Amino acid sequence: METFFVILNIAVLAGLAFLLYVMQKRHVSFSKRVFTALGLGILLGIALQWIYAADSEVVAKSMDWYSLLGNGYVRLLQMIVIPLVMVSIITAIMNIKGGKKLGKISASVLLTLVLTTAIAAAVGIASATAFGLNANDLLDGSGQAEQDRSAALETRLGDVEGLTLPQQILSFIPTNPFEDMTGARPSSTLAVVIFSAFIGLAVLGLDRKNAQQAETFRGMVNAVHGIVMRIVTMILRLTPYGILALIAKMMATTEPAGIIRLGEFVIASYVALIVMFVIHLVILLLFGLNPVTYAKKVVSPLVFAFTSRSSAATIPLNIETQRKKLGVSEGVANLSASFGATIGQNGCAGIYPAMLAVMIAPTAGVTVDLPFILTLIAVVAISSFGVAGVGGGATFAALIVLSTMNLPVALAGLLIAVEPLIDMGRTALNVNDSMVAGVVTGKVTGELDKDVYDSNDTPELETAQA
Repeated sequence: METFFVILNIAVLAGLAFLLYVMQKRHVSFSKRVFTALGLGILLGIALQWIYAADSEVVAKSMDWYSLLGNGYVRLLQMIVIPLVMVSIITAIMNIKGGKKLGKISASVLLTLVLTTAIAAAVGIASATAFGLNANDLLDGSGQAEQDRSAALETRLGDVEGLTLPQQILSFIPTNPFEDMTGARPSSTLAVVIFSAFIGLAVLGLDRKNAQQAETFRGMVNAVHGIVMRIVTMILRLTPYGILALIAKMMATTEPAGIIRLGEFVIASYVALIVMFVIHLVILLLFGLNPVTYAKKVVSPLVFAFTSRSSAATIPLNIETQRKKLGVSEGVANLSASFGATIGQNGCAGIYPAMLAVMIAPTAGVTVDLPFILTLIAVVAISSFGVAGVGGGATFAALIVLSTMNLPVALAGLLIAVEPLIDMGRTALNVNDSMVAGVVTGKVTGELDKDVYDSNDTPELETAQA
């Protein structure tokens, strides 16, 4: 009988996936299909938990099959991250006309990303303090899953434990870029960014020495970029199906008691995320740009980031939105989207580790005073370099920050029950920050078409038509 119910659950998922396929064939917009998948996944997950219970064998076996679709989609996103980041960085740098403004553009993007991360850390600290969050409260009612997660974090700590801040920064520099292309190290993504930046700069230098060789290489990379972007589009077509399975699994296996127990942390996290979104809009206002116009035009990439939980996978939508809707030049859009996927992530590398540090500090006998807060903000800002824009990036950021601040990391594992819920909002904030960095940089460097930005015309994005 158990096997029958498992097959029935698989059939229901297949039926809902077919419905999404029909919507695609009828040319329903990408955003509407994603939202539909999100809603259907939530309803399916709730129904499965209500009928069978989260810890039942039927749900466990059903989720094995659901993972084929959900986790398979995630693995495809992870597969394309390194090639996507690499060709995007190289293309962005080598295609900046004559290399002029490159230093100013890069500095502006990086400065915006890091400064907003510092602000995000302050917002996270304020939210955790205002809600009176304390890691000791998490210990009450923690189960086996949380304990296993805590043990795993202790093990993973070995990758960063014992490194001073200068040593951590030094670890970002690649010694074997081909090894880093395999994602062998936690900081591999940033190492690939650095290597790619050197390639782009080398092409600009070769323009003056041997223009023909430079142009040949430029054509090759542009062709590879086109192929990678095509692969990305193919993967994006699977987004509604992947979201359906992932959300259904999360809702079916997440114990309501765990969410209720950590509900205050979830609320505090989203309050901090929303406040930071507002700060982003204020920043645009300070640079003479209409924040309402901006908010209307960035819905598609933010929806995708929220549901996919991958800043890196959102790079194509991010770039297209900046170029076609916000009037940012191609070079600036490429750099801000690519850098933003690995550097200065406001949600994953800013708010989250700062909140954890404030919550955990009292358990280690550390007083959360002004020197602690200032040190924490500085550590968060510097440590925000090299956080991969895929699932797990926030955990790595937390490990670096907590270990640098000499705080225990195991208590962070107690948040496993609500991690997916928070990660959706964090990822959307990460992507929004990279777009704000692109718009601000475009305005500062004269690489922003104000007429396009102010226009009410919002063309359909090619990537979103997947």
